[in-house]
Amino acid sequence: MRKTLVGPRLRQLRRAHRQTQAEMAAALGISPAYVNLLENNQRALSVQVLMALTDAYSVDWRDLINEDGATRLADLRNAVTDPIFGDGAPDLQELRAALDHAPRLADLFLQLYQAHRSTLDKVMRMGSGGTLPDLMTASPESVIHDFFRDHGNHFDALERAAEALRAELGAGADDLYAALKARMAARHGIEVVLARVHDMPHTLRDYRVEERRLLLSEALDHPNRLFQAAHVLCLVEFPDLLERLVGGTALAEGAGLARCRVELANYFAAALIMPYAEVLELAVVTHYDVDRIAAAFGVSFEQVCHRLTTLQREGARGVPFFFLRVDKAGNVTKRFNSTSFHLAEYGGSCPVWNVHATFAAPGQILPQFVELPGGERYFTIARTTDRPVFSRNMQDRRLAVALGCEMTHAHRIGYAQRFNMTEPGLFARIGINCHLCPRHACSQRAHQPLHVELPIDTNRRGNTRYES
Repeated sequence: MRKTLVGPRLRQLRRAHRQTQAEMAAALGISPAYVNLLENNQRALSVQVLMALTDAYSVDWRDLINEDGATRLADLRNAVTDPIFGDGAPDLQELRAALDHAPRLADLFLQLYQAHRSTLDKVMRMGSGGTLPDLMTASPESVIHDFFRDHGNHFDALERAAEALRAELGAGADDLYAALKARMAARHGIEVVLARVHDMPHTLRDYRVEERRLLLSEALDHPNRLFQAAHVLCLVEFPDLLERLVGGTALAEGAGLARCRVELANYFAAALIMPYAEVLELAVVTHYDVDRIAAAFGVSFEQVCHRLTTLQREGARGVPFFFLRVDKAGNVTKRFNSTSFHLAEYGGSCPVWNVHATFAAPGQILPQFVELPGGERYFTIARTTDRPVFSRNMQDRRLAVALGCEMTHAHRIGYAQRFNMTEPGLFARIGINCHLCPRHACSQRAHQPLHVELPIDTNRRGNTRYES
């Protein structure tokens, strides 16, 4: 078993109560020397002391032993590799020391860096109507993304609720849709109706609470009808659970909070349709073959990719993935991340990344090994996915999805196993986006980087007009 070291949290708790080490020791019934050893991570926290802390300071023991050090260390590593800081980034030992001895300072630094990145992103996106207050307020999408990321894109309470409901339904993949319809009718008096497209020309799902009717558009294929039914069942059966979870966000009442409920209900729907243990077992056996997993559960390629990012249960973890969905204009329309990957947080706009090439090869899975300017390496797969078509005027509603992991996990992915991973030219040199990428001599550069001056020689023309 791992030792439970809580030095920085214990120090923060003592300082919050304006106590000396001797005063805390008296409150806990231990010696001041032992408090000093605990604060410096030279002793592990015993169960007796943990219970004493809970009683004396009215804190939740889970808050004390919550181990998020790996995520915060990765966040720091990503932050200090930003071109704005130049060369000479601190090494791992220095970063770990900052987390151990100045955790609040590290947290404040990360908050400042996140604000910087958010503001920079808004500056690049802002049109002529943008104003300064717009830059200073985090968007609801960013708050929701951070909320999911802070939980490692895994919500065990939703997983357990979905598992219990699936066991109660007792239905296999073939019968699940009928079982959901029967459950809603028998338990809640809700009728599920398939609606004509011309009756709901701009709507895929409409749950009419007063009428106790759930209308699903016939434009939805079976996997999406199943998903939407499971989504509504979560809203009906687990409203208290959703409220408890959204209560942990920084969102005020309104559209942002409603959007968070939608995302959590989507999470539940995926967990109900694709039970955790079964998905993880099949993923391991098939080396994360997305098509085989999709066939086993009767779901879409995109739904499997999304589900794979959530397999982060303690003691039964899958490969930590990130997931992106982009449109033909390069806009990221969905982003989920069970890691602290820099690429997952801000990437998606580099034309060298073959997620954009999928539109020229619809339906084909394109594997790629990529390297960021800071040296981080990933393995990714990308493929197109089609959206529901309502009419002849809405053809080619195609998006692209990408699933990726760090190179340390690539050997576990079947799509990567046919490659020689030691080949020097294997990795495509990509960036986050042109505004932030410091790479020189990139033939795909579309903008001058904000933090780097590219060399210009009037006597020489380089790959692009931005550098010589």
